[in-house]
Amino acid sequence: MNAAEAKAFLPVTNEFLDSVLRLKPQVAAIDCDGTLWSGDAGERFFDWELREGIISDSLVRPLRERYAAYKRGEVDETTICGEMVTMHQGISELKIMDAAARFFNQFFVAQIFPEMRELVRRLQEDGCEVWAVSSTNEWVIRAGMKHFGVPESRILAAKVELDSGMVSDRLVRVPSGAGKPRALREVVRKGIDVAFGNSRWDTEMLAIATHSFAVNPNPDLEAAARESGWQIYFPEGTRSRT
Repeated sequence: MNAAEAKAFLPVTNEFLDSVLRLKPQVAAIDCDGTLWSGDAGERFFDWELREGIISDSLVRPLRERYAAYKRGEVDETTICGEMVTMHQGISELKIMDAAARFFNQFFVAQIFPEMRELVRRLQEDGCEVWAVSSTNEWVIRAGMKHFGVPESRILAAKVELDSGMVSDRLVRVPSGAGKPRALREVVRKGIDVAFGNSRWDTEMLAIATHSFAVNPNPDLEAAARESGWQIYFPEGTRSRT
């Protein structure tokens, strides 16, 4: 984003950006789906890759049935997020990365919140360590972070071990709910100065930060943010310009 585009933000948007930057944070933790862009890239990628034939045809029906069980509340969030990674067992990671890049570029680049991309740019410009923390599979988040300039070494997303470049069924982490601060403690090993999230699955991560921001929050997180005194911000793309 160039200077002219940044100046086009609404006053309330610039106030939000300034409220973060004046804190001069050294470490930031940011959720991705719903926070950096509109929509759930993990869920959309799951549906897309089943239709695109990336996953064996014999697995499509049971995978869809399993996801339907999750939507009915019969499978918990962390479990389904892990299974949406391990279902790629035996597939080349390069193949999945190529698919994730094509998917994100086609469907989610236009969904990015411009002010959040600008915030990440300015945070990193000021020397802040920006960590992307997500329960979505690592391949989609890596594809998304290319548009934010966040290096792969600072991505904490749902991840599995590899066997000679092939995906295994051995989970490394699933950063959802309490798994987010756990991943930050294990990998970052520093205090979190600012954190950003949009759903109840981000509550635990927001709670450990010195300064917390509910961005584009779901109603449940908005209620929690008001109770906790966290700043609430709705991106320009989610509200009318008045």
